[in-house]
Amino acid sequence: MLRWMLQRARSGRIGFAAHGTPPVAQTPHIVSPRVADGSRRVTWVGHSSFLIQVDGLNVLTDPVWGERASPVRWAGPKRLVPPGIALDALPPIDIVLQSHDHYDHLCDATVRALALRHPSAHWMAPLGVAAQLRDRGVARVTELDWHGSVTSGTATATCVPARHFSGRSITNRNHSLWAGWTLVTAHHRIYFAGDSGAHPDFSDIGRRYGPFDLVLMPIGAYDPRWFMRPVHLDPEEAVDAFAQVADPATAVMVGMHWGTFVLTDEAIDEPPRRARHAWSARGFPDDHLWVMAPGETRVL
Repeated sequence: MLRWMLQRARSGRIGFAAHGTPPVAQTPHIVSPRVADGSRRVTWVGHSSFLIQVDGLNVLTDPVWGERASPVRWAGPKRLVPPGIALDALPPIDIVLQSHDHYDHLCDATVRALALRHPSAHWMAPLGVAAQLRDRGVARVTELDWHGSVTSGTATATCVPARHFSGRSITNRNHSLWAGWTLVTAHHRIYFAGDSGAHPDFSDIGRRYGPFDLVLMPIGAYDPRWFMRPVHLDPEEAVDAFAQVADPATAVMVGMHWGTFVLTDEAIDEPPRRARHAWSARGFPDDHLWVMAPGETRVL
């Protein structure tokens, strides 16, 4: 971190002001209370937060509605675009998939608000994260190691490997696990990759838990590569990971982890451009890569 800060200072970059154009929010088209069995629609809230409405279930991933990805309200990465769905406009939430405990993925105020508004929601979290959720009022949480599974209603969620790290302060670095999640419902198989660098388990996840028809894959927060490569995919690596975990002819990849907070050095609008170029270079179907706007809803 010190090397990175010194490198930025020498180049005249102080702080994390956004450069590039942030995405423009759209009006969500969610179904309340639930979609019909067999239906599926996805709405991007921002960063790694999605509302997935599938087979009669409402699922949230890494819900963050806070203004900053930070332990304090007056400093740290500030949200560039408002959440794509108002917190009070959410339908009844059945399942929440939590990948790890970093501030841009686990927001104190958001967890507390959801715990109050949706007390029956079943949260799934990797080892060491459940206590953090319970401390914020979550009543129902299942904690799993990699390859552990839990059934909730008509869905089965499985905690799967990712390459990352955890901790919300210098005193608890890597005291809890990080993960991706697979979700199998009556008619669909979904993979939420969480936050991750490239790793050799993507193909194994595809073999063991696929075939997936929807893959949520991180494409942002990757520069400088000498620092971020172990923990964050760049767009080309994200497309390669998708090809390992799913069939591009039958599955859709949704790019996430970009456009909401300035966490690293690349332009805010660079990740989708590079992802589209890498996708096209592989000859994958154009309509199977979704780069969404906050609030945008797409129906499969």
